[in-house]
Amino acid sequence: MRVMLKASMDTEKANEAIRNGTLGKLIQESLEQIKPEAAYFTSEHGKRTAFLFFDMQDSSQMPVLSEPFFLQLNAEVTYTPVMNVEDVQKGLSQLGR
Repeated sequence: MRVMLKASMDTEKANEAIRNGTLGKLIQESLEQIKPEAAYFTSEHGKRTAFLFFDMQDSSQMPVLSEPFFLQLNAEVTYTPVMNVEDVQKGLSQLGR
């Protein structure tokens, strides 16, 4: 299932990770593990936030993918099912008329 992982990082923990040089490494390792089809980084509600879109094969992946953000950045992590245009079209074609 295609999902969006949103990681909103604690400002102080992220500042510390920038200062000690670990934030870039954490992001790179997470991208290599998750292999997102798209990754976006912005600020949301005053926090550094990552949006990663990827195909989750099994919900058992959630702890492995989330824990680095929790442990190293005290991040708030959410998962949301998402669709691309092809998914929407496929779903709409299955609606009864």
